[in-house]
Amino acid sequence: MSQREWLVAGVVGLAALASAGSVRSSEIKDAESATHDSSAAEYEVVETYKFAGFDVVQFNLSTLSHFSYLLVSDGEALVVDPGRDTEAYVKAAAGRNVKISGVWLTHSHADFVAGQMELANSLGVPIYISRQAGAGYKHTPLKEGDTLKVGQAIVTFLETPGHTPDSMSGAVASASEPQKPLALLTGDTLFVGSVGRPDLLGEGMAASTLASMMFDTWTTKLSKLPDEVVIMPAHGAGSLCGAHLGDEPVSTIGKERVSNPYLQYKTRGEFVAAVLDGLPEAPQYFAHNAAMNRQGPELVEWSPAELPEVKPSAELSDPKQFYVVDVRDAAQYAAGHVPGSVNIALRGRFETWTGIMVPWGANLVVVGKPDELREAIHRLHRVGYKAKVLAYEAWEKAGLPIAKTPPIEPRELYAAMQQPESPIVVDVRLPSEWAALRIGTIVNIPLNKLAADAVKIDRNSPIVTVCNSAYRSSLAIGVLERQGFRNVRSMAGGSEAWLEAGLPVVEAQASCVLPALSGPPLKLADRISPAELKRMMMDLPGTFQLIDVRPAAQHADYQLPGSQNVELAQLLGNPAYLEGSLPLVIVDRDGSLAMMAGGILAQKTDRRVIALHGGLQAYWSESDLAALAQPGSRPSPAAAAAPGAAKPPAPAAASPAPKANPAPKKRRSAGC
Repeated sequence: MSQREWLVAGVVGLAALASAGSVRSSEIKDAESATHDSSAAEYEVVETYKFAGFDVVQFNLSTLSHFSYLLVSDGEALVVDPGRDTEAYVKAAAGRNVKISGVWLTHSHADFVAGQMELANSLGVPIYISRQAGAGYKHTPLKEGDTLKVGQAIVTFLETPGHTPDSMSGAVASASEPQKPLALLTGDTLFVGSVGRPDLLGEGMAASTLASMMFDTWTTKLSKLPDEVVIMPAHGAGSLCGAHLGDEPVSTIGKERVSNPYLQYKTRGEFVAAVLDGLPEAPQYFAHNAAMNRQGPELVEWSPAELPEVKPSAELSDPKQFYVVDVRDAAQYAAGHVPGSVNIALRGRFETWTGIMVPWGANLVVVGKPDELREAIHRLHRVGYKAKVLAYEAWEKAGLPIAKTPPIEPRELYAAMQQPESPIVVDVRLPSEWAALRIGTIVNIPLNKLAADAVKIDRNSPIVTVCNSAYRSSLAIGVLERQGFRNVRSMAGGSEAWLEAGLPVVEAQASCVLPALSGPPLKLADRISPAELKRMMMDLPGTFQLIDVRPAAQHADYQLPGSQNVELAQLLGNPAYLEGSLPLVIVDRDGSLAMMAGGILAQKTDRRVIALHGGLQAYWSESDLAALAQPGSRPSPAAAAAPGAAKPPAPAAASPAPKANPAPKKRRSAGC
C-alpha cells in the first residue's frame, strides 16, 4: 500500500471511529462504570455561587443528572426546578436562616416529577411558571419581561421556547445594577455543550418546529447577553433531556458561544438538522411525568410506617400479571432470584432504568432487602411510579422456585466462543458503543429494544449478555427470562474486565470501500518538521494554535510550551476547531494520529491544518530541542489561546466566574 493509500485508509478509519463515539481499547468508561455509592441517589450541594447581592446554591441529584437551585438574598430564597422530594431545599434554607418565598419551574419537566406541590403545600408559597404551560394547579403565570424580586436579587423572566413551548429562562441581576445580568437559570433550554431536545411533545408539535424556535431563542435572545453571564442549567452529563451534555455544572454565555457545537451553526436549516440528529430515544415514562407535572403531582407520604407488601406467590413469576424488579446488586441477583424478575440495582440509575424498562401502569413489585425496599419506593416516587414490596428472604422461606444465573468470567467466555457450539453473545449496549469496540462477532440488541427483539434469538440456545460493566447485562437476564429464556448468563465485569484480561477486541472499522484515487486530489494536512516547529515557537509565538491529542496523563507528564490537551474525539467533533484565521498545529506521540486527524479536519475547513511529522518522538530525539520540553508545566494563557484562534472548551474557565463557597465537592456519578 502506498503512503497515500495508507493515509486515505487511516483518514476513513479514524472518521468512522470518531462518528461511532470513539473509545480507547484500554479504557471504555461510561456512566455505568462509575462508583455506585449511595450518595449518587441523594441531593448534594455542588457549589454555592456568590454574586453581588445574592447567592445561588446548586444541587445535584446524580441518578437523574438533575440540577436544581436555591436563589438566596437578604433572608429570602426562591427554589428553582425542585425534585419531588423537597427536604434538601428546606434544610438548606434553614441552615442559612432564610425563608423560602416561592418556587419557580422553568417548564413542565418530563424526566422527573417536580416538587412544586410539595413546597406549596408544606410552606404555603406561590408557584411561578410560564403562562404557556397549561398548568392545572394554582400558580402565578409568567410572561416575557416579568420580574420577581428575591431580597436584593431581581429575576427577569425570558420566554425561551425550543425544548418545550413553555420553556423560560431567568436572568438574575443585583438590585443595585438591574440592567446587568450576572446569572442565567436556563432550565432545559441551554445546557453546557448542548441544547434541550425538541422531540418530547410527540404529536403535539413537530420536533423541527421546536428546534426552529430554539434557533430563534439563541440567535435573537440568549446570544445577545454578555459573555460573562453564568449559565446554570437543569441537567448535566448523562441526562436524556439532550444529547452530549458536558460534565461541568455551569458555564458562561461566552464559553458556550465558542464551544457549544450546536451554537456554531449559523443557518436555521443546519441548526435544526444538527439538533434533531442522533437524539437518544426518550424513555416511555417521560410523557407521563410531563403530564403529571402539568396537572400537579399528588402529594406523597415520604415516611410511611409500613410499606405496601405482597405475599410470596408463584404468580409473581407470571410476566402477564406482574413486573418484578430486583433491586439487589448483580452478584446477589445471580446467586438466586425470583424467576422472571428484572435486576435494576439501586446502586445505579435506578429511576431512569425503571422508567425505560417498566411499562407505565404495570403491576410493579420491588424485591430486595428491607432497607433497600424503603429506598426503592422513595426513589420511584421521583419518577411517578408506585409499587408494592417483597423481601427476598420471604420468597426463600416460602420454598418457591429460585432462578440462579452464575456469571461467566471473560476468559471462560472467550474459550467458549472458540468452540463449534459456542453460546450466542448479545451485546445490550447502544449501537454506537457496540460499533466502537466489541468483544467479537456478536449480536447487538440495545437493552431498551431487547424485549421486543428477543424473537430474533433461539430461546433454547445458551445466551451470554454483555455490556461495559455488567449493570445492563445483569438487567438483560431478567428481560430475557420474561420472554421465556432459561439459559442466560451475564459476563462478569463487562467489557472492562475483558480488556483488563488482555483478550482481543474488534474496534471501529470503516464500513465503506476506499474511494478510487483517480478523482479529485484528496485534501490533506500540511506537515511540519520538529526543527520548523521549534523555529515557529521561538520566532512566531502567538501566531498558531497548538493542540496535543495524546492522553491527558501523557500530556501532564510533559508537553510543548503553549500546547492545549484535547481529546481526539473532541477535536474531530467540535465545529469550533474548524474556525479561526490562525493555523491549527496538531501533535501526538509518533505523528500518525496527528496526520490522520489533520486529514479529516482539512476536508471540513479552509483553515490551515498542520501535523507534526514524526510526532513528539521525533521532536525529543533531536537533542538540541529537548531543552524546550516542560515536564509538568502548564501553558501560559497567552500561548495557549492566541488572539484570533478558535477557543474550544478548556479545563480552565476563561470567563470571570463567581466565587464559590465552600470549595466544590467531588461530583458523584450515578451509575448507568
